[in-house]
Amino acid sequence: MEDVPLVGGKNASLGELYSALGEAGVRVPNGFALTADAYRDALTAADAWPRLQALLDGLDITNVTLLAQRAKEARRIVYDATGSDALRHDVAASYDKLEREYGANVAVAVRSSATAEDLPTASFAGQHESYLRV
Repeated sequence: MEDVPLVGGKNASLGELYSALGEAGVRVPNGFALTADAYRDALTAADAWPRLQALLDGLDITNVTLLAQRAKEARRIVYDATGSDALRHDVAASYDKLEREYGANVAVAVRSSATAEDLPTASFAGQHESYLRV
């Protein structure tokens, strides 16, 4: 559970289940997580931080139209930054390991997991997506 800041609560919990229950003979599928560091590194490599800061500095949060425009642009910056060849390579290499363990074209679940979700002072309910049988 010490990995929560690195991979989020759901991923850390799955890792705990895999480690603890696997040894007890309970079948828990293996997996991998993209770390918060990988995400931050991708944003840094793409020089996205200053662009995001400029986009969000002084934003009038009562202007819903402007919020929507800026959110769309922020998503584009983040998507472009995290679609790097290096990150794609790391994901493909991790998936290859799963294929070696479970067979070719193994279906996986993809789940976003915030590193600060479910804290006493913050909630991200409904803000993350899950994709099953990818």
